[in-house]
Amino acid sequence: MASMDVKLSHGAGAKEMWEFIQKYIVSKVPRNLWKTVNGYGLDVLDDGAVIKIGDNYIVISIDSYTVNPIFFKGGNIGELAVSGTLNDLVMMGAKPIAFMDTIVVEEGFPTKDLEIIIESMVKILREEGIPLIGGDFKVMPKGSIDRVVITGVGIGLASKPIIDVMINENDAIIVTGPIAEHGAVIMAHQLGMENEIKDLQSDTKPLTRTVLPVIEKFKEYIHAARDPTRGGLAATLYEWVLKSDLTIIIDRNKIPIRDSVRYFLDALGIDPLNMASEGIGVLAVEPSIADDIVEELRKVGETHAAIIGRVIKVNNPLLRGKVIAITEVGGKVIVEPRSVNLPRIC
Repeated sequence: MASMDVKLSHGAGAKEMWEFIQKYIVSKVPRNLWKTVNGYGLDVLDDGAVIKIGDNYIVISIDSYTVNPIFFKGGNIGELAVSGTLNDLVMMGAKPIAFMDTIVVEEGFPTKDLEIIIESMVKILREEGIPLIGGDFKVMPKGSIDRVVITGVGIGLASKPIIDVMINENDAIIVTGPIAEHGAVIMAHQLGMENEIKDLQSDTKPLTRTVLPVIEKFKEYIHAARDPTRGGLAATLYEWVLKSDLTIIIDRNKIPIRDSVRYFLDALGIDPLNMASEGIGVLAVEPSIADDIVEELRKVGETHAAIIGRVIKVNNPLLRGKVIAITEVGGKVIVEPRSVNLPRIC
């Protein structure tokens, strides 16, 4: 059988990416190397790995950022790298305690742009009180890399990490803010429409000051948490139920989305559920406490937080492990994450 070439869709965060990872990476690693003792790793494929040390857990997350353009409405690649890495820790219930980075730049990259990027990274770390404890810097010959790539490594501490395989029947699904904003902005830039869509702006931001305190307060009731970056909300929910006998049902009318984002994506025929967000979280929580969590999120500044659905069990075996959306007109459709032709979104 002929070998398959890597496609852009294999890195888009949707179904193709997860199938690729399973086939070409996870399946090559012996099962005894999937996880640490009393921890989690490739066995759960969450936003980070977990190592138990004493009574606490070290949570480690790593992510590379290749966004195009590197400066966009609402942020730049540096802010994105720090915020995205910290948010992966937050979504696992960990308090970030340190950050490391690798910066690879192309020969001839303007030092003034590099200064802006690094200063924006340091600004977030300073504001959040998180030390930069090390990293690496390399330069590639001109033409062998497109401008700059940044990899962030986040280290956090958790007394009880949140692992996404823990969702339960009847859990309520909460989003902490409007979806699809980062994806819409990057698409506008890549289409050369950023000046025409004046009120679009990326939601890139760390969730350490708003969402993390709520997670820490209600951690006993939160069974899964994820920031819906590549692949968007659809990919996050799909991953949660993919290998289970559960089903997630969501109400599209209850999903917060700004009109500017909705109109822009509707005009392009793109479903907002498949577009990345960089400043919100998705939570699966015990239903009895869901309203309290939403109220607390709104108090700390996440004013658009909302309950958008629930986890259910269905009799039809064809609907198990699926995500179902109630449409704006009351119908029901199966939601599967679909790759959007939008490379280098984060």
